[in-house]
Amino acid sequence: MCGNNMSAPLPAIVPAARKATAAVIFLHGLGDTGHSWAEMFAGIRTSHVKYICPHAPIMPVTLNMNMAMPSWFDIIGLGPDAEEDDSGIKQAADNIKALIDQEVKNGIPSHRIVLGGFSQGGALSLYTALTSQQRLAGVVALSCWLPLRSSFPQAAANSVNKEISILQCHGEADPLVPLVFGCLTVEKLKSIVSPANINFKTYPRMPHSSCPQEIMDIKQFIEKQLPPIS
Repeated sequence: MCGNNMSAPLPAIVPAARKATAAVIFLHGLGDTGHSWAEMFAGIRTSHVKYICPHAPIMPVTLNMNMAMPSWFDIIGLGPDAEEDDSGIKQAADNIKALIDQEVKNGIPSHRIVLGGFSQGGALSLYTALTSQQRLAGVVALSCWLPLRSSFPQAAANSVNKEISILQCHGEADPLVPLVFGCLTVEKLKSIVSPANINFKTYPRMPHSSCPQEIMDIKQFIEKQLPPIS
């Protein structure tokens, strides 16, 4: 499986209540679809923002005994030194960059787009933003890690997002992607982008999921990065 988005159904979309002048592209976690996150954004929507929640293609995942499931790229292991799907991650990032280009063609400039995701989707959103030639409004990185981290900061050498604002959130009781992954990620990010633009929030007792306080923090971040155009 090449990980081409053409094999996945069209994204779940929460349209803007009035003319869309900004967009959020949000990538779900392993084994999920975009629908649940689209429902969440429908509950905190801002009237001029369009929310796009694509679905990952179905592919065998090594970590899960090669079972086929929605996945942005293969996951071989969860340890900090696990082997990574180098080509799959880069292909997935190219697919997301193409999705951003499509929104630009639709009339929303890239600097009015926030990219985000949860878990594997958050990992992909970080990698995509940090290697992109598209200037983005911000990144929402939930319960995740930075893929191919040893390739940074060199992999971001030509990125236009060195000053990007990042909201990174993590549950303190996460058993799948432990909090230490979030802490290591934020330290690595500080060597790539302006440290003053990284906001790292943790939530007591939150497992590998979301919580009402985190959702309100996401809403406030989006409203700050994507204000209405008068």
